[in-house]
Amino acid sequence: MRSFLIAILLSSTTLLGFAQNTPKTAEDGIKPVGIIKGLTDSALLDVVQRQTFRYFWDFGYPTSGLARERSNVAYDYGNEVVTTGGSGFGIMALIVADHRKFISHEQAVNRMLKIADFLYHADAFHGVFPHWMNGETGKVIRFGRKDDGGDLVETSYLFEGLLCARQYFTGNNPKERHIRDEINWMWGEIEWNWYTQGGRDNLYWHWSPNNGWVMNFPIRGFNECMITYILAESADRYPVPASVYHGGWAQSDFFKNGKTFYGFKLPLGFDYGGPLFFSQYSFMGLDPRGLKDQYADYWEQNKNHTLINHAYCVDNPKHFKGYGENCWGLTASDNFEGYNAHSPTNDLGVITPTAALSAFPYTPEYSMKALRHFYYDLGDKIWGDYGFTDAFSESHNWYGKSYLAIDQGPIVVMIENYRSGLLWKLFMSCPEIQHGLKKLNFQSPAFAKN
Repeated sequence: MRSFLIAILLSSTTLLGFAQNTPKTAEDGIKPVGIIKGLTDSALLDVVQRQTFRYFWDFGYPTSGLARERSNVAYDYGNEVVTTGGSGFGIMALIVADHRKFISHEQAVNRMLKIADFLYHADAFHGVFPHWMNGETGKVIRFGRKDDGGDLVETSYLFEGLLCARQYFTGNNPKERHIRDEINWMWGEIEWNWYTQGGRDNLYWHWSPNNGWVMNFPIRGFNECMITYILAESADRYPVPASVYHGGWAQSDFFKNGKTFYGFKLPLGFDYGGPLFFSQYSFMGLDPRGLKDQYADYWEQNKNHTLINHAYCVDNPKHFKGYGENCWGLTASDNFEGYNAHSPTNDLGVITPTAALSAFPYTPEYSMKALRHFYYDLGDKIWGDYGFTDAFSESHNWYGKSYLAIDQGPIVVMIENYRSGLLWKLFMSCPEIQHGLKKLNFQSPAFAKN
């Protein structure tokens, strides 16, 4: 899965100061703030969303507007690396920033237009974007020696954001019409069926013009990739049949679970649920409220996954310093060794703020306790210009200095879904998504609203 691929790739990353890499931009920046005492819950959420959004606004690549992979130089690459999936999350954060008036609507439109124009001319492989691109040229930057082509999962995260943008920027003016047109053109050109390797009942993660299917990585659940199957089933021009979802995604040794952990039943996935991004990445747009298919109730799945993660941290069986009711959240992130996919079954004593904060829709009371602890008690160590840094370990006296696009984006978006349901409403309003979900016999209250 993606988390383990990243762990291998970035395990030797040297963490460098990010300040020297901050780009200059012609657009007005958002001034960062320090710790402000006495904030109400609502005001604190505003501060966190606004400051975290700065990662995408002030630190986005100047030429393309896309999200840099991380705030420090990663894996011997320079500042030019932008990330496809993280940019999708950044697009959703841009919508939140416009909605919350952190920036003007005109600023949001201009940034979105820059992004859409750049992507339309960037490298793609049967319509699928690579994991990494050069933010200046749009040319692929290989993620691994043979990973130099299309990345179907990263592209899914990108289009989770792009489809929300298409539904949001609805103005009857040339700029917003052009945004919608370019998103529709790119959406229609994704050959989802190509990524079945000639009609197999499975989607495959990678294809490269240089290496073909040599990586041969089938996407099977339950993990962070559910959105990939939903989009593939929803496509207009190059869809896959329902048999690919049922015969590929739903067929693995770790798909069905049904066991109980800390008193919470887990319908799907690994024991104890795995890292928390499993219940977050796909569901930044896909609304889990009342979402059901023959395999699970996805609100139950995601909420219980989160409650198990929280209960494990409170239980703290390995006796790590700092863990408890106000300090919890295990997911993939940087750590004192490099990078890893932290979870109850892979616990290294590392707390990652995005885990608890992106869980706000599922566990608002527990997430608010964590937020107040991170901000007021640990803010001098982990609060910075782009919100909370990636992770920390009190047991190892290690406090990360870096920020990652794939961790900052969900904080902004999932807090907003908790507050207003904005991104859920936009994504579920897409007629293609409704068609794809109905094709798979999903139930959702969103069907009755449109």
